Amino acid sequence: MAAGFGARLAAATAQRGPLCLGIDPHPELLDAWGLPASPEGLEAFSQSCVSAFAGFAVVKPQVAFFEAYGSAGFAVLERTIAALREAGVLVLADAKRGDIGTTMAAYAAAWAGESPLAADAVTASPYLGFGSLRPLLETAADHRRGVFVLAATSNPEGASVQRAQGADGRTVAQAIVDAAAQANRAQGAATLGSIGVVVGATLREVPDLSALGGPVLVPGVGAQGGRPEALAGLGGAAPGTLLPAVSREVLRAGPDVGPLRAAAERLRDAVAYLAAG
Repeated sequence: MAAGFGARLAAATAQRGPLCLGIDPHPELLDAWGLPASPEGLEAFSQSCVSAFAGFAVVKPQVAFFEAYGSAGFAVLERTIAALREAGVLVLADAKRGDIGTTMAAYAAAWAGESPLAADAVTASPYLGFGSLRPLLETAADHRRGVFVLAATSNPEGASVQRAQGADGRTVAQAIVDAAAQANRAQGAATLGSIGVVVGATLREVPDLSALGGPVLVPGVGAQGGRPEALAGLGGAAPGTLLPAVSREVLRAGPDVGPLRAAAERLRDAVAYLAAG
């Protein structure tokens, strides 16, 4: 049986560094790269990123920027996911899906099942209740994929929900981390669990991550203000579990593949110490 996502992620980051590179082809970047805001521009942007990021551990396409072009955009995303895998990269689809019942099950089939859109892992929103993610968690486990659950995000609007306290005194964000930890224990992974959480790199207060047993995706490094040197020990996270995510800091070095890859390598080297286990 193929190794679970957590085990594959641990191996990849130990060998190639704990950096998650974003593919975020928003219109401003397309324009800066001299590309049209069209499916053709999207394709050219994605192909450059695939060439530049080949051999890195993890790449995270932002689904919304593909979805904006309808079926043509999804077709580009499918080809991008396939090309990244051929290049030896784990693919994390940043889809942030969240719903209930059969609708959640359909999202699970799309992003964690046998669909051409299914990646090695996917982001998900638990704010209809962590239990609403059960179809996704089960489908991901069946297909040896991972799920990164939003816990503590850096957008100011999130604080009113995520920092709210329940009757037991825990914040909502902490309750989500604890639920993810329980799910990892239930899956009984021998190494790193396949259920991770998302915690913003620019936050001053973060949940206790010490018992998670899974990876922590940390977006916001670089252009958004997160400093690589400040990440070690974030929230008590175990060594080797942090996965800093960067997008604009690298993508603004494009469109040429050489400078794009060089920018990615510089940031990978800056966070290499986080892979130490």
